[in-house]
Amino acid sequence: MTYKGYLIDLDGTIYLGEKPIEAGKRFVDRLQEKEIPFLFVTNNTTKTPEAVQNRLATIFDIHVPKETVYTATLATVDYMKEKALGNKVYVIGEEGLKEGIFSSGFKLEEDHPDYVVVGLDSEITYEKLIVATLAIKNGAHFIGTNPDKNIPTERGLLPGAGSLIALLETSTQTKPVIIGKPEAIIMNKALEKLQLTKKEVIMVGDNYETDIKAGINNDIDTLLVLTGFTKKEDVPKLPVQPTVVIDSLDDWHF
Repeated sequence: MTYKGYLIDLDGTIYLGEKPIEAGKRFVDRLQEKEIPFLFVTNNTTKTPEAVQNRLATIFDIHVPKETVYTATLATVDYMKEKALGNKVYVIGEEGLKEGIFSSGFKLEEDHPDYVVVGLDSEITYEKLIVATLAIKNGAHFIGTNPDKNIPTERGLLPGAGSLIALLETSTQTKPVIIGKPEAIIMNKALEKLQLTKKEVIMVGDNYETDIKAGINNDIDTLLVLTGFTKKEDVPKLPVQPTVVIDSLDDWHF
């Protein structure tokens, strides 16, 4: 099958924490050589697209325009603008998430926000969780940037945004709207940016729970690469098989 475009995960697919996945760089190089459109679709909200672009270039020698990076932050902003409940937001997250939201016209509000947005926050405190809990209880629209329970790093699997979201879901007894993979919101927005249909693209990633389910749940073909979250021994037990499973992106032929 020949695809006109590629949706590609980053963490565990192109790199692993600070460690490069050499086949990931070669994969991107080949896409660029063949002038095949692609978009990095990442649930990571800790960095802006510019920061992701710079990190890819300086650490991994992967040189791409910032427009090829579509984060859960951007998808969250697009969602809130469409929802149009107001412009007051309380954010649990890091600078990439905060900068993306507040530079788009939203204002910080702790007491009576229109939205509570929760992403990965390595400096989480109990007080932040209190503020978010009370705001959601008072009617703020609860948004989770992504459901990732863990993030793959060179140290192992660390707590992800989904772990914090689950805590707040428990404390508020309120289900959040989830923006990132595997939900439809981020996938539909990514397709709009590529200007391609579901049948014309394939979703490439290492995590069955997010990347691959994003394809399966949204009728997009999937390519599972076994360099990150989902292990080879897990594959036979998966409820719905990916379209393709490979050990390395070097094994994929355009």
